[in-house]
Amino acid sequence: MADLLWDDVSCFFDPDSVGLLPDVRVANTSVEDWQAVLDLVAEKGWKCQYSEGEAVLPVPRAEGVLSRPADAECPELRVWLSADVLAIFRFHAADEIDFDVDLRELQGQERLDVFCGFLREIGRRLGKPVLMDPEGDYGHPALGFDVEADQIVRLAGPQVR
Repeated sequence: MADLLWDDVSCFFDPDSVGLLPDVRVANTSVEDWQAVLDLVAEKGWKCQYSEGEAVLPVPRAEGVLSRPADAECPELRVWLSADVLAIFRFHAADEIDFDVDLRELQGQERLDVFCGFLREIGRRLGKPVLMDPEGDYGHPALGFDVEADQIVRLAGPQVR
């Protein structure tokens, strides 16, 4: 059974009302948590691409990428949850794992289920909430992985700009 029904949460996936790129995040993380996510991506066999600027490189250990100089370009890891659904992780800091998704890629129940499965995998691996905030509305999550409930839950009412 689906964590969320498309008809109940489609308002959170409307690019015109909540923005195109919502912020998905896990707070209070560490280098070890980042490494656990990198290991999860490898274990699940999700197609991915790590890059620093224009250079595509092998996926490094989290410790190496998070210890780069402060003025270095922010690396990113692109992870394809399916052929049509992409998550882009940016290695800003060890204390928060954050990534973007494009809401145009998350339309309908099937893609919602893929997205929820991804959030659940990360949340279970880390034992921490994974939250999705509307674009530009950090700290007001619309939905996320609830550790105690072990599922994705709705956290807010409909958001309209």
